[in-house]
Amino acid sequence: MSHLAGQRHQKVTTRLVTTLGILIAATVVISLFFHIPIPMTHGYINLCDAGIFIAALLFGRRGGAIVGGASGLLLDLLLGYSQYMIFSLIVHGLEGWVAGQFGAGQRKGRQVVVLGVAVVVMVTGYFISDSIMYTVATGLIGIPTNLIQGVVGGLIAFPVVAQVKRHVKTEFNA
Repeated sequence: MSHLAGQRHQKVTTRLVTTLGILIAATVVISLFFHIPIPMTHGYINLCDAGIFIAALLFGRRGGAIVGGASGLLLDLLLGYSQYMIFSLIVHGLEGWVAGQFGAGQRKGRQVVVLGVAVVVMVTGYFISDSIMYTVATGLIGIPTNLIQGVVGGLIAFPVVAQVKRHVKTEFNA
């Protein structure tokens, strides 16, 4: 298990806070450039799940939850989907927490399963959100697009994490 991600009480340092802030900013900027509005769901597809999974696998549940919640909320605010802000804070925060809690520091096979579970958490969360705000039919329409978004996020996150994992351990354990 990775020393950093495996710690139950990871020390909060200026370096960690700064790094998570940079991950939030990078996730938001990348998602601002690569988002596709889906009028039938009143939402959009974006790449924020990639940033959430990178943070979760490198920094555990706290990093995943912080980057997930903050990125989702900020994206909705900046893209004009303010009706989703609180839902995104909760849904993407929980998605990041699940991915970090059960996937950080684990073997790749387990990480694949955990990211799959985290995607199901996100898809379920947005199904509930859309059903509450609009209709169950709207929630159902969002399922395939949210699944695609989550899977693409995982596919992007894996090679990035593999490349930077060694450097993160070195920098944060110094």
